[in-house]
Amino acid sequence: MSFGFQPVVATALAGIAGILIVASVLIALLRKRLPEALRTELVQRVKSWWVMAAVFAAAILVGDVVSLVCFALLSFLALKEYLSLIPTRRADRRVIFWAYLAIPVQFTMIGLGWYGVFIIFVPVYVFLLLPFRMVLAGETANFVRAVGTLQWGMMAMVFAIGHLAYLLVLPDEVNPSVGSVGLVLYLVFLTQFNDVLQFVWGKLLGRRKVVPQVSPGKTVAGLVGGVATTIVLGWALGPWLTPMNWWQSLIAGAIIGVSGFAGDVTISALKRDLGVKDTGSLLPGHGGMLDRVDSLIFTAPLFFHYMWFLYYSPTAQGLL
Repeated sequence: MSFGFQPVVATALAGIAGILIVASVLIALLRKRLPEALRTELVQRVKSWWVMAAVFAAAILVGDVVSLVCFALLSFLALKEYLSLIPTRRADRRVIFWAYLAIPVQFTMIGLGWYGVFIIFVPVYVFLLLPFRMVLAGETANFVRAVGTLQWGMMAMVFAIGHLAYLLVLPDEVNPSVGSVGLVLYLVFLTQFNDVLQFVWGKLLGRRKVVPQVSPGKTVAGLVGGVATTIVLGWALGPWLTPMNWWQSLIAGAIIGVSGFAGDVTISALKRDLGVKDTGSLLPGHGGMLDRVDSLIFTAPLFFHYMWFLYYSPTAQGLL
């Protein structure tokens, strides 16, 4: 892992700070023209973005152990919010303990760089352990539902988010100018900015809904405009922050744009099924942690395996 203020990383973080400064200034200038409710929401959102950007910068710059602990905490908070929303059985309390215990085990294996174990621990071993532990509790009512909801939560909140953390332990030599930190910056920035771009394009040009029964605010114009802009940003930033060339960066931008939308509406369907607007109140203006990482649940594993296939697998490195 590469840590510290490399010139490229410092410039990228300064660019993110610049975007937040511009957003803060625009809101201040337009405060009298905006409805009070909208102004309050925007102010809360930007303040939360400042906090999240500061925490993210510290997480990727302070050191390897601190970074992995921060990502493990992110996974824990997302899983905790999820389990606080879905119906659970009294008999499953000890099973949920084992689900939480899987988080430090998973992120320890990430820190050790054990790709072969990381990639099967949750999908195989945890997948088999949790239902068996439920059986030992002796409760068969709603067994299938309990197993399914818990397994989905583990795959989304622990396994999928774990791919974001694993980007940090990939070999720096493949991306010598920035190191593995550049991959995380690229993924997180494009994923979060894609959400903003789809919202902006939808507000400007959106009329036709994409999935009105799931997320009425999502429009075709927002989806197309957001993905197209994310592709352009991916093309521009890819050769700078990652080892990808221009055409590989275009594909990466498309993967992040489309899968980010898929993650967003999937969690929207979850919230609609449960009858909640937000998954929590941890982040004012945004909702809960799960509201903020919904897109990353889809973009992280897809981007990780795209990079793994291109540059980091034994086949890509000519070891096989």
